[in-house]
Amino acid sequence: IIYLFVIFSEGQDDWGVTYTSTQICALRGSTVEMPCTYRYPSTMSHQTTEVVKRFWFTKGSNKAPVDLKTDSDYTGRVEYHCDEKSCILSISDLRERDSVEYKFKFITNHDGFTGSPGVTLSVTDGPKLPSVSVSPSAEIVEGSSVTLTCSSDANPAARYTWYKENVHFKPLSEGPQLVFSSIRSSDSGQYYCTAENELGTKMSQYKFIDVKYAPKVVLLSLTPTGDIRENSRVTLTCSSDANPAATYTWYKNGKPLNKNAQIVFSSIQSSDSGEYYCKAENKLGRKTSRSISIDVKCDTLLIIPAFFGSVCFTLTAAISFKHIFRIFHVLAHSNVRYSLVVTPPHTQHTQTCCSNSSLVEEKEKKII
Repeated sequence: IIYLFVIFSEGQDDWGVTYTSTQICALRGSTVEMPCTYRYPSTMSHQTTEVVKRFWFTKGSNKAPVDLKTDSDYTGRVEYHCDEKSCILSISDLRERDSVEYKFKFITNHDGFTGSPGVTLSVTDGPKLPSVSVSPSAEIVEGSSVTLTCSSDANPAARYTWYKENVHFKPLSEGPQLVFSSIRSSDSGQYYCTAENELGTKMSQYKFIDVKYAPKVVLLSLTPTGDIRENSRVTLTCSSDANPAATYTWYKNGKPLNKNAQIVFSSIQSSDSGEYYCKAENKLGRKTSRSISIDVKCDTLLIIPAFFGSVCFTLTAAISFKHIFRIFHVLAHSNVRYSLVVTPPHTQHTQTCCSNSSLVEEKEKKII
């Protein structure tokens, strides 16, 4: 409570009221006291003067005042502590509407007197819990304009400061509004504001800003790296930064394959060779990844017995079917007598090709 100690008294002859303070500043919800002293002639017309009534008022005129104790705005909140020459007004649970002028009046068996001007009360308040509102209230899309507004009931008026969570308490901006003229995905996060005046500081609750955006760069990964062997486990993964989360579509050689984020070949075959890419899509847009080529290699045991006298040659290699048939063509058009056996590892299957060139070419066409 702040008192401005200006002594004021007014009287007529021996009549008067003196207020200890003419201006008082107090916090909302607190209790304030307004002391005053009064005087009057001890006798008038040879008759002793007696005080018959004393009270404080804010409403009505000096001649027809309304006693605070009968004023419904002050019910249960007003007390008088008076004696023969002084009277203290006590008001509890102060409210902002209590900010008015208070006057003391006493009435004797001869006359009455009002101390005017009275005491001016100003009820102030530290900021109430600030609230944060977002405009527009609909879904926030990257590139749009967004405004956050902080508001608090405070007297004197509050000063506002904006913060973002996990930014080391560094203020983003000052003022009741935080404006994003073209909001970015990186602006997503928890925001709050503080309201401050000379009577205190209050912090708002967090407001989460969730910026939606179309898929950004689409990443495609292949594991394992290096040569891909037939019957091995291979995984293709498609990923993208998007909000809401993207759905994925895989393509092989330009044709849709499936709609999963991953393609898993538990035992990849040569027929799985081809060009692969994926598309990431949400309701805000779509984006296509680069393509990746998969060439499945066969670990093949190639046995070529060729008879040059008593010498036999054996070749073992890891080659693709494409390379095998190049060898077919070379041998088929030579004068060397041979028989060719192709045995893929881990299988019981064996293919035998004769030295007849037409038969070799027929086999090549069927396998390719």
